[in-house]
Amino acid sequence: MRAISGLWRWRHNPLCRTTDLVEAWLALVALLLILLVTPLAGCLVGGLAQDALQQSVREQRASRHIVTATVVREMDGSALDTDPETSTGRDVRTRVLAYWTAPDGSEHRTPVMASLDSPQPGDRFTIWTDRHGRTVARPLDSATAGTHAVLAGLGAALIAAGLIEGGRRLVLWRMARRRYARWDQAWDKAGPDWGRTGTGS
Repeated sequence: MRAISGLWRWRHNPLCRTTDLVEAWLALVALLLILLVTPLAGCLVGGLAQDALQQSVREQRASRHIVTATVVREMDGSALDTDPETSTGRDVRTRVLAYWTAPDGSEHRTPVMASLDSPQPGDRFTIWTDRHGRTVARPLDSATAGTHAVLAGLGAALIAAGLIEGGRRLVLWRMARRRYARWDQAWDKAGPDWGRTGTGS
């Protein structure tokens, strides 16, 4: 990280300008903020995400049920498709007409995606439904929720570090612009005869 490079300006140097010291202090403050704020932001966001995701896991487990469906027939002209919930590129699913009994006792007969290579009438497979028998995605598991929470925390930490470093660079950019403006003013004061004073020309 370039914020550390500004610290060299603290060494004893008679040519050290005030702006050099400001840049050095700015680098130190940015480094300390990155070391202190980014882990805090990551832990805070990760913890909040973990709580929310685990609550979602509990709600989904309570409201979603696995039921056994029976194939009536394969749907005509149905192309093979992949399950977006568990897609690995190899999990091929086929659309079939199936029937099942919901947890509330109602019976359903509707097209669904079945994880069967060549479904035949009477083949059985499992699907996830709500308590009324409507098909739903499989519930989120705790391990996946934990992984998402960790990724959210890491993302928050990286964003915090990026904002701090971006703020440091913005301040340095403004300081450089101000320095260049002062140099331009000094050149304007020197005028077109700069360097020829006292030469008799």
